[in-house]
Amino acid sequence: MYVTSPFAADSQSDMLALVAAHPLGALVRTGAGGLEADHIPFELVPASSDAPYGVLRAHVARANPVWRSEGRPVLVLFQGASSYVSPLLYDLEAAGGRAVPTWNYAVVHAHGRLRAIEDPAWILGQMSRLTRHLEDARAGWKVKDAPRDYIDRIVRATVGIEIVIERLEGKFKMSQNRTPDERARVLAAMR
Repeated sequence: MYVTSPFAADSQSDMLALVAAHPLGALVRTGAGGLEADHIPFELVPASSDAPYGVLRAHVARANPVWRSEGRPVLVLFQGASSYVSPLLYDLEAAGGRAVPTWNYAVVHAHGRLRAIEDPAWILGQMSRLTRHLEDARAGWKVKDAPRDYIDRIVRATVGIEIVIERLEGKFKMSQNRTPDERARVLAAMR
């Protein structure tokens, strides 16, 4: 990813906070047809001594070939807030009219290797944790609210995936190169 210094995300905690807040990642891998991407909600497991950047966990349908990329390098893209920025939000007079449209955004790229997990207990646990995390702000549905035989069938038709994050890159392009007044106008327009 091309990143210039004013926009480089250098805080691991800020990058991981974006991943936690926006868990739908685009998992990019090399497949039979070249580059392929799957959009998957991920659970972020905090960093540890074995995984200093954390671990991404998810589950996919057994029919989805992504889990067959066992051991291969993958890239997962996470995107936070984004918005078009009109030059009209800038001080055009001070800039002598020299302004163009741009786009503000926050993204994180997580690099690692995919591991497939077929253990039913692991899959059920991951499904339950991810559902609990995503349902907390909603009605609070739980996996155990569905009939057990139904969940057992779903688990058998599912494969877990785990990616130990080996490298994080982030770009938070939020008008840091503009004046405070211009940043305030951009922020107000985004709201």
